[in-house]
Amino acid sequence: MSLDWLIIGGGIHGVHLATRLLGEGDVSPDALRIVDPGEKLLERWLECTKITGMRHLRSPSVHHLDIEPWSLKQYAGKKKRKRSGLFVRPYSRPALPLFNAHCKSVVEHFSLENLHIRARAEDCSIDCDGVKIQLSTGHMVSAQNIVLALGSSDEPHWPDWAPVDDLRVHHVFAPGFGGWPSNKEAVALVGGGISAGQIALRLMKEQHEVHLISRHALRQHQFDSDPGWLGPKFMRGFVREQDLERRRAMITEARHKGSVPPDVRRALIRAIEKGQLHWYEDEVATVATETETLGIRLSSGVQIDAQRLLLATGFSSRRPGGLLIDRLIASASLPCATCGYPIVDESLRWHPNIYVSGPLAELELGPTSRNIAGARRAADRLVATIRSNSSVLLHQRAQ
Repeated sequence: MSLDWLIIGGGIHGVHLATRLLGEGDVSPDALRIVDPGEKLLERWLECTKITGMRHLRSPSVHHLDIEPWSLKQYAGKKKRKRSGLFVRPYSRPALPLFNAHCKSVVEHFSLENLHIRARAEDCSIDCDGVKIQLSTGHMVSAQNIVLALGSSDEPHWPDWAPVDDLRVHHVFAPGFGGWPSNKEAVALVGGGISAGQIALRLMKEQHEVHLISRHALRQHQFDSDPGWLGPKFMRGFVREQDLERRRAMITEARHKGSVPPDVRRALIRAIEKGQLHWYEDEVATVATETETLGIRLSSGVQIDAQRLLLATGFSSRRPGGLLIDRLIASASLPCATCGYPIVDESLRWHPNIYVSGPLAELELGPTSRNIAGARRAADRLVATIRSNSSVLLHQRAQ
């Protein structure tokens, strides 16, 4: 199979990029494919958000996967008159079922499932004709351009102290997670961010005895970084900074890791005050697995006995893509910063035939690169590049 564009990754970024390439970049459906191992596109997004029990997104209604900014609001038009709660303040944040239904409508409108290759990209090599991609199915795909839209959702962060071979211990974002308690249990939950907060609330709603363990206080931030990073307020200084180590430091400082929005924090505080949630600002020291219940000892000496231990400790901070990206870097001598992440140009081009989005683009797009707004900004750059190249080509032909 020979293509003009191959997108590696079928999550939020991959789906939005495909939508924009088809809808605005004049790319033919016959010339584009999305490689992702899931049975359907957005599979990991749907799995992870279902696990958390998320009710409304953290991001505003203009951050979605369609082209026009007001598409989600327009999609909800008739439904909005039928029931309340589709959007909540502040920033008109959409309900998760509405957002997911809108995503499904975008996928169907552009027939993206017909373009989905259900496989994992295992190796890439660059030649004079473009890029060759070896798939887990044994097939080879050739593409003039590829977009690496890889996230970190397949690499959950597993703390050193957590047993890895005990069936009572699970990371909630591990692929194929099947550790949700079916009967009423005493559950210890480790994490201090929005996912941990939402999961704690879901466990409480399902009548479990919940022990939430966080290394820090419940930090409150509406978004995972200041909205000023979406525009020139902060990005002007970021772009002017040419030292990539300093850019990495700016990204780290800007991210509100381990934070919860005000509505989640209020719900947690109410539950703590009513005794419905046991909360510990502490760290896990050891986990004893020899008895019927897990013996979880905290650094303060407090002992928690639980039938299940769930980890909501986020994802690895390593560069995503694993061996695929390691081999690609080695084969084409692709430039990387000290932190290991790609050095790309303003078009998010890592190589004349390779573009990046999501975490791989953050040294160019800044701290919002990983989220939905980052997907939209990456697509803006990609579409602008395609249009610019088309204009140059038309000009050359006219001469």
